[in-house]
Amino acid sequence: MPRRSLPAALAPPLAIGALAAGGCAAVLLADPTTPGGWLPTCPTKALAGVCCPGCGGLRMLYSLLHGDIGAALRYNAVSFVFLGLFAWAVAAWTVSRVRGRHVRSWLHWKYTPHAVIPLLIVWFAVRNLPFAPFSALYV
Repeated sequence: MPRRSLPAALAPPLAIGALAAGGCAAVLLADPTTPGGWLPTCPTKALAGVCCPGCGGLRMLYSLLHGDIGAALRYNAVSFVFLGLFAWAVAAWTVSRVRGRHVRSWLHWKYTPHAVIPLLIVWFAVRNLPFAPFSALYV
């Protein structure tokens, strides 16, 4: 990986950060916790009536932006964890660009796909079970 100038190295991560900030601002303005807003509903939930692994993600982000971690976990605990993992991956990518050498993150682990895919399948199944305590995961 060739060494870049600092502005050239930071331009793509700053662009991603600006897009993320714009997305967060849109979620804050739209308030997805209030029904009838202008943000789209999940197509899986609208068409099939089941929660996909990402259902509740916008409401989780809205709650997290307001500092309500309990509500964020209630809306989508798996997305909450993946948001942290995504931040780690972006930080590693940014450091890689600045240093000019590869920095590993969780995305480079050998068993990441073998852990993530089953986790999402189990999350999809468990949150759609129609009996307690799993019915509390349906959003």
